[in-house]
Amino acid sequence: MCYNVGMKNSAINLLAVGVVSAGIVIFAPGCASSCGSCRTQASCGCATAPEACTCASPCACADCGCPYGSWALALPYPDMNAGHLILSKDSGGKPEALLLWRWGSPTPADVTAIDGKSFTIQRPFNKPKGKENDKAAWRALRVSGTVNGKVLVATCCNVDGNGRPVDKPMAFSGKRNPPIGPAPDMSKAIYGKPVDILSGTMDDFALMGEGKINGWTLKDGVLSNRITRDKNGKSVHKNGNLRTKRADFYDFNLKYEVRVLPGCNSGVYLRGIYEIQVLDSYGKPVDMHNMAAYYGRVTPSVAAEKPAGEWQSVDVTLYKRHLTVVLNGTKIIDNVPVTGITGGAMTANEFAPGPLYIQGDHSDADFRNMVLKPIVK
Repeated sequence: MCYNVGMKNSAINLLAVGVVSAGIVIFAPGCASSCGSCRTQASCGCATAPEACTCASPCACADCGCPYGSWALALPYPDMNAGHLILSKDSGGKPEALLLWRWGSPTPADVTAIDGKSFTIQRPFNKPKGKENDKAAWRALRVSGTVNGKVLVATCCNVDGNGRPVDKPMAFSGKRNPPIGPAPDMSKAIYGKPVDILSGTMDDFALMGEGKINGWTLKDGVLSNRITRDKNGKSVHKNGNLRTKRADFYDFNLKYEVRVLPGCNSGVYLRGIYEIQVLDSYGKPVDMHNMAAYYGRVTPSVAAEKPAGEWQSVDVTLYKRHLTVVLNGTKIIDNVPVTGITGGAMTANEFAPGPLYIQGDHSDADFRNMVLKPIVK
């Protein structure tokens, strides 16, 4: 099994036409950096040697054919096969790698080699307890890829502490994502007819995953999930996620109320790819994994959760690759760029309509008053 790379922290801002997050910058074509050194693709050197860029921030042109940029990954699994990779430079010009592999959060990896067309990245070694000095027992995930324009071809495998492969390489592919534009003016969004997601029956939804347990019910406008537990009261992780059969949602505003039960861990996936976290995180410091966070990507600006057992209101707007979240009347994420899919995404394609899906394998949760207003322009 091979995976890689992720975000170091969640502060996301715009710098000129580049997207900046934790020192990661992905510039639009022409490398229009605020430093002035990257005036055109030719002058910054991205077309032939991206490391030649002299900007304090990294140079990543969308059309130059270099490895730097944002990549949608198609992984070699029958399900949960979406991944995401960002190759960039930090403020000192050192290459960085962030990768989401199937589930969880993006995590960092070392860039061990990179040139005009190819790269190799490797996660830090896992050293099993009691075998810290036995390099043959260490494991790290290594990914090597080659770029051909907007297409990435790569392999990954586990290696030991001596650098020897310990399993067969797996091949996968990727497509370059275009740069994210400037933050849109939300006041100019034009909305279509509202869609009441919970006004119908369970026939409007589909259980996700073959052989999964269905713990979902919809009664009197309240969608509830009750998981199967072992004798110790813990989830057996065999319950299924739930998605809307309707899958034509793209940009929209979504409002819903959720009752976060004690120990709750769930989530609402916008377009089936961006998770808005549902978590019993009342009283905890702000974190990119807490209630209503853009999971693993953006930390809420303030903690606005209510205690477990109370109904909480969530108001989310996804518009032109930017996200705004209001939790219990407090804006906690303000028109930030959506830099990639989140763990558990249905697909790595960020440019196709999709459904809503709700995570159901971790814990119990209740939802009501879920209304989606599509943005038509």
